[in-house]
Amino acid sequence: MSEAIDKKSLSERDICTKYITPALTSRGWDINTQIREEVTLTKGRVIVRGKLASRGEQKRADYVLYHKPGVPLAVIEAKDNNHGVSAGMQQAIATGELIDVPFIFSSNGDAFMMCDRTISEGQREREIPLHQFPTPQELWQKYCDWKGIDSDIQPIVAQDYYPSPDKKQPRYYQQIAINRTIEAIAKGQNRILLVMATGTGKTFTAFQIIWRLWKSGAKKRILFLADRNILVDQTRVNDFKPFGARMTKIQKRQIDTSYEIYLCLYQAVTGNEEAKNIYRQFSPGFFDLIIIDECHRGSAAEDSAWREILEYFRNATQIGLTATPRETEEVSNSFYFGESLFTYSLKQGIEDGFLAPYKVIRIDFDTDLSGWKPKPGQRDKYGKEIPDQVFNQRDFDRTLVLEKRTELVARIISDYLKSSDRFAKTIVFCETTDHAERMRVALVNENTDLVAENNRYVMRITGDDAQGKAELDNFIDPESKYPTIVTTSELLTTGVDAKTCKLIVLDQRILSMTKFKQIVGRGTRIDEDYGKMFFTIIDFKKATQLFADPDFDGEPVQIYKPKPNDPINPPDHGDDGQIIDDGELSRKQKREKYVIADEEVAVAFIREQYHGKDGKLITESIKDYTRKTVSQEYASLDAFLKKWHSSEQKQAIIQELQELGVPLEGLEKEIGKDFDPLDLICHVVFDQPPLTRKERANNVRKRNYFSKYGEQTRTVLNALLDKYADEGIEDIESLDVLKVKPISDLGTPLEIIKIFGGKQAYLQALSVLKSELYRVS
Repeated sequence: MSEAIDKKSLSERDICTKYITPALTSRGWDINTQIREEVTLTKGRVIVRGKLASRGEQKRADYVLYHKPGVPLAVIEAKDNNHGVSAGMQQAIATGELIDVPFIFSSNGDAFMMCDRTISEGQREREIPLHQFPTPQELWQKYCDWKGIDSDIQPIVAQDYYPSPDKKQPRYYQQIAINRTIEAIAKGQNRILLVMATGTGKTFTAFQIIWRLWKSGAKKRILFLADRNILVDQTRVNDFKPFGARMTKIQKRQIDTSYEIYLCLYQAVTGNEEAKNIYRQFSPGFFDLIIIDECHRGSAAEDSAWREILEYFRNATQIGLTATPRETEEVSNSFYFGESLFTYSLKQGIEDGFLAPYKVIRIDFDTDLSGWKPKPGQRDKYGKEIPDQVFNQRDFDRTLVLEKRTELVARIISDYLKSSDRFAKTIVFCETTDHAERMRVALVNENTDLVAENNRYVMRITGDDAQGKAELDNFIDPESKYPTIVTTSELLTTGVDAKTCKLIVLDQRILSMTKFKQIVGRGTRIDEDYGKMFFTIIDFKKATQLFADPDFDGEPVQIYKPKPNDPINPPDHGDDGQIIDDGELSRKQKREKYVIADEEVAVAFIREQYHGKDGKLITESIKDYTRKTVSQEYASLDAFLKKWHSSEQKQAIIQELQELGVPLEGLEKEIGKDFDPLDLICHVVFDQPPLTRKERANNVRKRNYFSKYGEQTRTVLNALLDKYADEGIEDIESLDVLKVKPISDLGTPLEIIKIFGGKQAYLQALSVLKSELYRVS
């Protein structure tokens, strides 16, 4: 009886230490290599409010059990002894599904409840005594039987990961991609597709796949193909660096067959006969593994030059990597590589906190909505007579240039940066290289002061400009201040690892979902060291309508229809049916362009859209969305107020609202920036009249609340009330408020706390102050 009482007084951590871990080690689980406790799986969703960003709750596992490091078999969810044995099972199952393991356990220290996901018939869940927990060998054999991994290939599947000197571990989803790929290849699968959102570490994933297959001897000579020189060079000096002298980059010269790891640019070995002769210097059976980075590009089409390489080395295992698989009636990744072995989407990456969320500012101009028609006989800036027709948005910046429109776009971009961060890395996507140059000029003229300090503040980076391309490395380098704003047409749409890009501007009509995903991907990386936690998209040409397309973040669906007598890969055409070449009409078919210098253009419509909890943009009104979201969590005003008043830290409730997807920033813009989150929610959701923070602070003063405090204490509390009225409840809940003027003028934080008689007395006074702020009169 006393043992039961003692056990129920123990914390969850004590249950782990005294009961669960000993049960595991007694059954042969190695505490150093096979048992990991309190494993953090996600970073916590980035929650944005105004210019500030915070993290939501991380997903964790109490235990993950491994066959070997990196090859997980099971999860255990622990509970204290006031819970039943299976109380943590549903949570454990969710964790197990997340990290792709078949064996799930829950325990309160009395026994284990086991869920065996390999069982499709019979008893899937059962209770087992502590001393009968399965041994490592038992779970590994059951895992291999379930996966169809026989003893001959087990050494390949269990091959060690690269032992990173900085102890960098693959993220949970990278581990899934790596392990599934190794298992599939070990079992003889030779065509594999991995779909991973931009910024989620495809190259690092590829490196670990190659390393494990190479070290196990399963693959001896490997080719890594990419379509941008910068991708090959970044890969060589970063993720692939451990291959050292065993690795080489194929250049346009006589090849050396003494290496084991080869990196190559597609274009270096395709095109003319001389280039093709380079890869033909290798025998067809030379490579036994080929990784095709950004495989949605040339290798997706049957008649592409890139596909020739893959056909030449057809006996090699080939892995396609992409964030945006191409699936059209003419071109298909999955037709060649097969259905994706693993998909990690942008939505999931944002939810896990590995990718940056975004907001969209959609701006429509009057001319874009209504079109523009010249007066009879009107000539353009250069004397050319303009055809008598209506020019609309698809014509602007291709066949018709409205200079005032370009200037207005540049002014809006510059005003946005001036109101936030003028040195936020910015990419402006334009229709053509000519449009990119005109936009560069307009942006220079809007930012003359900073351009005078450094003329690289604004630059054009396009395929035809050597000076601009030479600055690409500086733009993507977080430590390099310049270039800050770059204009482009096509060059930066893919493969540019610009971690600190905070603003993406779309002044380009985008009809291709693949291209749109790639452009959005330029902003999705997070760099906490440089304050990059989220990004903004300013859209001038309705491109962000593609966010509403179900295909934006869905699973790739093969719709390819082979036509024996038709060309498989037609050229990319513009809206007018003419061939597009790097954002421009081909020179042979280039249409006339008209430039209008004096036509005024005005903003007709502005709308801000926020990233919702479901991973989609909030398209309904922010008030309606908030009302629906909060009502699902709180059935009544009383329920919400009870939670608010009972919470010692109001910031916790605010965080919870933001994790639910409530766009407090948007509400502040619609209702007013002077209101507390409590008043915003009560007003919008429960139709209560709101009080401003200033009104709440004045109400506290009217109640003669300060009379019980001494003069110095009253001075501090008055300053805290002023800070609340100006900034909000979150600011005064932090002790850091004592370091900020005018409160810091009253003394150091330690000195101020001593006025109250110590930290606990200060916190108690602050608690009473907050109660007074939210007291119902």
